[in-house]
Amino acid sequence: MGPMPRATANGIELEYETFGDRKAAPLLLISGLGSQMIGWDDDFCRLLAGRGFHVIRFDNRDAGLSTWMDREYRLDDMAADAVGLLDALGIPAAHVVGASMGGFIAQLVTLNHPEHVLTLTSIMSGPNGDDQVRPTDEGTAVLMAPAPDTREERIAVGLWAKQKLLGSADPFNEQYEALRITRAIDRAYHPAGFVRQLQAIMAANGRLARLAHVRVPTLVIHGADDILVPVENGRNVAAAIPGARYVEIEGMGHDVPRRVWAQVADAIAELAGSASHAC
Repeated sequence: MGPMPRATANGIELEYETFGDRKAAPLLLISGLGSQMIGWDDDFCRLLAGRGFHVIRFDNRDAGLSTWMDREYRLDDMAADAVGLLDALGIPAAHVVGASMGGFIAQLVTLNHPEHVLTLTSIMSGPNGDDQVRPTDEGTAVLMAPAPDTREERIAVGLWAKQKLLGSADPFNEQYEALRITRAIDRAYHPAGFVRQLQAIMAANGRLARLAHVRVPTLVIHGADDILVPVENGRNVAAAIPGARYVEIEGMGHDVPRRVWAQVADAIAELAGSASHAC
């Protein structure tokens, strides 16, 4: 990959990339724990752009090629980063989509900075703190796997984790996943950032009571087979947000597999359409 644009936001540097027409409705994709912006597959980003969005993906702080930190921080700081990126790009408000930890952050963007959010989509995410349903033992094993020493071991552990997190309807495509994992490891391998992001998740307060105050159109998507953020989390988030639409996908684990991309993109586009009609 060639050099990407960078923006100064919330006192740090954020690496980002865009897809689609800059005059289209802005859509901000927020990545999960330890994940880089390339975790949002290029083809999925193009699919969203084809639905009429100007898609923006970025590396969270302490991941990828954004600023690596040397101190602890909160999920609220990461939400402020996302808003700072929108400000740096001259975007007053966007459709905000987050997956896993990115969903935690997207919820906090909506709660802490509501004027910057047109719609909220929370994918395979939850309410944190005492409100969460914890991972299964198998999910916890994936989360707590130690960082390997060599490139080959890192790729092997990444493949093992991906296979564990897939749902029952999604066969493991080793070649596809190996390419994605290798690309991410070669781009930026930063286990210390993973640990600090995990600490931010573990320190976060539960949000179910606060989510009752969300006033933007909201979509919650979750896989029925999720072992890392069990499906009850998605159900509870959707139930807490007034008028939220909930989509539960059978056979999907802690992943957004290619077979559901069109379904997810259509649901996000429908949500955006409902918001524009309400204006």
